[in-house]
Amino acid sequence: MSFSTEELNRYARHFVLPDFGMEGQEKLKNASVLVVGAGGLGSPLLLYLGAAGVGRIGIIDDDVVDQSNLQRQVLYTVEDVGESKAQMAKKKLEALNPHIHIEVYQERLLPDNAIEIISKYDVVADGTDNFPTRYLVNDACVLTGKINVYASIFRFEGQVSVFNYPLEDGTRGPNYRDIFPEPPPPGLVPNCAEGGVLGVLPGIIGSIQANEVIKVLSGVGKPLSGRLFLFDTADFSTRTLKIRKNPDVEIKDLSFYEEYCMPGESHLKEIDASVLQKWMNDKEDFQLIDVREPYEYEMANMGGELIPIGEILQHVNKIDRIKKVVVHCKTGGRSARAIEQLERKFGFTNLYNLKGGIEAWSKEKV
Repeated sequence: MSFSTEELNRYARHFVLPDFGMEGQEKLKNASVLVVGAGGLGSPLLLYLGAAGVGRIGIIDDDVVDQSNLQRQVLYTVEDVGESKAQMAKKKLEALNPHIHIEVYQERLLPDNAIEIISKYDVVADGTDNFPTRYLVNDACVLTGKINVYASIFRFEGQVSVFNYPLEDGTRGPNYRDIFPEPPPPGLVPNCAEGGVLGVLPGIIGSIQANEVIKVLSGVGKPLSGRLFLFDTADFSTRTLKIRKNPDVEIKDLSFYEEYCMPGESHLKEIDASVLQKWMNDKEDFQLIDVREPYEYEMANMGGELIPIGEILQHVNKIDRIKKVVVHCKTGGRSARAIEQLERKFGFTNLYNLKGGIEAWSKEKV
C-alpha cells in the first residue's frame, strides 16, 4: 500500500520510529476498529486513533452531547450540545485526518445487532460506562473471535486490559468474564453520573487504551493480555494484576443479556410532567423526592426533598409509605433505579417515577 505525499509528511514521526516504521503505519492504515461509546473514554481514544491513521473507524453511540459532558469529553464543545455524539465525533475526526474512513452507528449496541456490527472490525475498543454493554461487548467479541481492548473509569480510578487476544498456541487470552463472571445486581455500583469522575481521568485512561489498540494493530510491543492495569490518580499509584483463564467460564451465546442485564416486565408506576403539574396546581397531598446530586439541586430544583440516589437506601425513614411519593432526577433514569431498589429491598408500593425528570417538568411549566 502506498502513501500520498501528505500522508508521508503526516506520519513522519511514525516512519522513523524504531520497530514501527512504514510497516507499522501500513498495518494501521489497513486496520479497522470499532469504538463502543463516544464519551469520556471515547473522546481521547477516537482522537488518537484518528490522528495515528487507523484506516477505518466505527463509532457506535446513541447519546447526544450534554453540557455536563464537557467537563471531560474533550472531543466536544459548547456548540455541540444537543447534537449526536457519534455524528459530531465523525465530523471532528474527518477534520483531524481526511485520510481515514469513519462509519457511524447512531444506535445502542444490543444482542440483535452486536454480532453483525462487531464482525465487521478487526479490533473492538470498549469505552462504555455501564455493565450490560460491557458484558455484551465482551461476549460478542469472544463469539466472533475479535480482540477487545477494554477500559473503564470511576471517580479517581481507571483500568485497562486487552481481552481475547490470540496466543501463540492458537488459544485466546483471558476475557472480562474470567475476572468478573457475572454482572453485579442492577443499582449496586453507581455510574459516573452518580459517583462522579475526575475530568482528566478519561484522558489518561483513554490514551492508554488507544496505545494498546495501536500496539495490537501494529504488532509492536507487548499488549496487556493476561494483565489488568490499574491507576489511581488520587495518590498516583499503579498496579498491574495478572489474569488467568477461568475454566468455569463458557460463553455460548448472548442470552445472558436478558437474564442479567435487561429488566423483566416492569411494574414501575410513572407519571408525566403534565400530571405532576396538575397535582401541584390542585395542591394534592404527595411527597416529592429529588435523587440528583447537591450541585444539580443548586442549579435548579422543584422544591422536593433532596436525597441523592447513592444515599437513598440509608434514608428510607424519610420516605412516606402512605401517600403518593414522586421521585425524580434529571431525565428519569436515576429515579427509576432508585424506585426499583426501594421496592425490591423495602417493599414500597406508593412510588411514582417522573417521566423525563426535571427537564420534562421545566418544559411543561413553560
